[in-house]
Amino acid sequence: MNGSGSSSGGSSAEPSAKTTLTGPTKGLSTLDKFLPVWIILAMVLGLLLGYVVPGMAEALDFWRIDTVSLPIAIGLLWMMYPVLAKVKYEELGKLKRQKKMFGVSLFLNWLIGPFLMFALAWLFLADLPDYRTGIILVGLARCIAMVLIWNMMAGGCSESCAVLVALNSIFQIVMYSPEAWFFVTYLPSVVSPGAGSVVEVSILDIAKSVIIFLGIPLAAGVITRFSLIRRRSKEWYDKDFAPRLGPYALIGLLFTIVVMFSLKGDVILSLPFDVVRIAVPLLCYFILMFFVSFAISYAFKFGYDKNVTISFTAASNNFELAIAVAIGVFGIHSGQALAAVVGPLIEVPVLVGLVYVALWLGRKLYARRPGDPIQCES
Repeated sequence: MNGSGSSSGGSSAEPSAKTTLTGPTKGLSTLDKFLPVWIILAMVLGLLLGYVVPGMAEALDFWRIDTVSLPIAIGLLWMMYPVLAKVKYEELGKLKRQKKMFGVSLFLNWLIGPFLMFALAWLFLADLPDYRTGIILVGLARCIAMVLIWNMMAGGCSESCAVLVALNSIFQIVMYSPEAWFFVTYLPSVVSPGAGSVVEVSILDIAKSVIIFLGIPLAAGVITRFSLIRRRSKEWYDKDFAPRLGPYALIGLLFTIVVMFSLKGDVILSLPFDVVRIAVPLLCYFILMFFVSFAISYAFKFGYDKNVTISFTAASNNFELAIAVAIGVFGIHSGQALAAVVGPLIEVPVLVGLVYVALWLGRKLYARRPGDPIQCES
């Protein structure tokens, strides 16, 4: 396969069109066809549960270990396992030549992303330091979970995405603490003397988050793939077993959305203007990061499948880590924690919308037709 991002035919990829949003609506499952509707309903259901049901948020928050919410952890693991079980790990060696792609992704994630969020936080929340700090923490936490779903929905390369997620995980363990000091403590004091906040984040705490939200489903996916291929066959796994996993990932996504929204439904509905103030810079961030990443990747002549993977990896964030840090450092009732919680509530609908934008850009810029095969080898 070549790296142009276009393809001469789409018949070979017909099975995959039934488990992603890369194909026409005809032939899609009901879950796939109406996924945006289900996501909106899940958000509304979560808000109503959190606002109407007495003690709903407290009951869900009770089930946590340290700063890790067990209901959210269950949802994320449920969501990520099917996607990671589909990755063709035996073919990852083909990606070792893609140093340029990995370099561009790391540049976007660990330089452009944090500085962009910092600038937007100060632009829109200069008078609200607690909220400003909260969304900066969101910008520093690079995605290792939901990006797998967005990448799958937009027809990105799952193998490249798995490698980029692993790289982000390693960099997150090493870089999050020093970047938190730089962007939350040092740089604000340069912009406005005395504006910095002290954030002490343990590398062990970050490693724990990475192990739980990436290590567990990754290990399960690897074990599932190689054990079942050994027992049956690779053809059976890729054409029969793997396609059946797709709906479970999306159901896990919907479950996670309900839990996230219900945890803060009462606060969101009781402080709508604060939520709007927080949402504006976040909305700008997700949209700008996606289009900047897509433009840079297009300029580097990456194929559509790699471009999508890079763009969604850069535009997504590890909300669980940001929430855990905000709660651990500033407290569960702090403005920083509220801002961190609002992060994924804005990210989910925006990234779903960007999936459709990516599919449209694929048709316009790459002459990509629905059902064209994914070209991970390019």
